[in-house]
Amino acid sequence: MNYIEPHIHMVCRTTDEYKQLAQTGCVAVGEPAFWAGYDRCSVEGFRDYFEQLTVSEPARAAKYGLKHYTWICINPKEAQNLEFAREVMQLIPEYLQRPNVLGIGEIGLNRNTKNELRIFEEHLDIAIQYHQLILIHTPHLEDKLKGTKLILDALRNRPEISPDRVLVDHCEEHTLPLVKEAGYWAGLTLYPTSKLSPKRAADMLEVYGTDRIWANSAADWGESNPLSLTLLGCELRSRGISAEVVEKLLLQNPAHFMSQSPHFIGI
Repeated sequence: MNYIEPHIHMVCRTTDEYKQLAQTGCVAVGEPAFWAGYDRCSVEGFRDYFEQLTVSEPARAAKYGLKHYTWICINPKEAQNLEFAREVMQLIPEYLQRPNVLGIGEIGLNRNTKNELRIFEEHLDIAIQYHQLILIHTPHLEDKLKGTKLILDALRNRPEISPDRVLVDHCEEHTLPLVKEAGYWAGLTLYPTSKLSPKRAADMLEVYGTDRIWANSAADWGESNPLSLTLLGCELRSRGISAEVVEKLLLQNPAHFMSQSPHFIGI
């Protein structure tokens, strides 16, 4: 099957894993800016990271016929220092014009603090000003429900933002209905320690369908699997879900959402 891996952190993965993605049918990857496993201490460190996302990783991906797209932001885990976060955010506009940049992301909340929420809202303002797609990170585990509600409240306060242009990622059983009912796109993340297994994701898809949903691995430097979407595809097919429905979820849906950016050049 062909598929898009729309949320994966390839800066943490090997070149061999680009090859494995291509060999299993992946045609494109999306790589949001995120926390690198440590707090960066300078604005120039972020500039180097944004250069890696917009220059180095597209070149690595292209060697295996993969299109590489990215999203630019400062991750909520590094948003506690407001002054520093705002200095980093001043870099964002110059990178939004890079040819593989789809929008602002992954922004959102980590521990649901006031400073995280303030920086999240200021990212929304940048997205409005530059008419960018938005990719949102919801918190892990016990912070997820409260954080998702805070995020949805903040979005409702921005009527300029079309729900069609927002994807709220890392949804689980108790948050997916909230995101769907509010009209936003939802992401299901396959991650072995803090998110969904293929079986849990398949259970959710059987209940809620595949409309306005994408699936991703969010594979990074932690325990994660960049080929998780192939496991989900196999799980769905083993349940009698048609190949057409699986392709809609894993290929057509992410392509539809990402194609709202003029930088997405198709599949």
